[in-house]
Amino acid sequence: MFRLTCIVGSAILVASASCFIGFLLSSSCTSENPSRDSMDAELAARHEIFKAQNKSCFILGASGETGRVLLHEIVKSGLFSKVTTIGRRELPFEDHLYKDVVQKIVDFENLSNYADDFKDHDVGFCCLGTTKAKSGADGFVRVDHDYVLQAAELAKAGGCTHFNLQSSKGANKKSSFLYTRVKGQIEEDVEHLGFPRYSIFRPAILICNRQESRTLEWLTLKALTPVSALAPTFITIPVVTVVRGFLNNAIGPAKQPVEVLENADIFEVAGKVC
Repeated sequence: MFRLTCIVGSAILVASASCFIGFLLSSSCTSENPSRDSMDAELAARHEIFKAQNKSCFILGASGETGRVLLHEIVKSGLFSKVTTIGRRELPFEDHLYKDVVQKIVDFENLSNYADDFKDHDVGFCCLGTTKAKSGADGFVRVDHDYVLQAAELAKAGGCTHFNLQSSKGANKKSSFLYTRVKGQIEEDVEHLGFPRYSIFRPAILICNRQESRTLEWLTLKALTPVSALAPTFITIPVVTVVRGFLNNAIGPAKQPVEVLENADIFEVAGKVC
């Protein structure tokens, strides 16, 4: 009984602390902040300058959680004069907002046959990926490494000057874990292609309403809720924050040809932590 009481008491303390910190964070977000207003004005100016350049983009993995939100934000913002999705199946767009989106249907097993679909895009966003649980170890490597690398090669040959790759927190080609090892390897292999600008995003566990069920991920997010409240940039990140990071970074100048944005960096570029 004592042990149960201690566990319940600890849980209440953590929940209370999380709520209190959440209140402070939300208060700071809604309060007037002159510096934030200045940042917003600068961002709006960058948006207009970027739009005036009439750049085009493609999205790989637009049917996934990040890609779906990214596509929505791109068409809503009007940042690009031409938006193309490249995927294995046609996406059902009912909203009039997507009327000008060009859809290219490809066979990833024979991607070289679709080289023309990758031509004449200034910016590429790659959100392509699967899981070992869904596709098996070999399938995971094929999608997250082989497909991504082939697509990047075609994009480079087609004139893409800025390639954005959604990788993962902890990506390391020497990792003992398959997931982070493959992510680290694809980061390096794409870098060797020599894009004029290459941005690597390493988000932590994504917070989103998945269209597919991932029970283990859902349980993990529930368990990490108190940690996320105490340290918002540490181990989780909302998908919409990743997307804002993608776009805010894309419209800004490159600090160097190869950029690696860790989870906290993505929050910073997105401009909002709470």
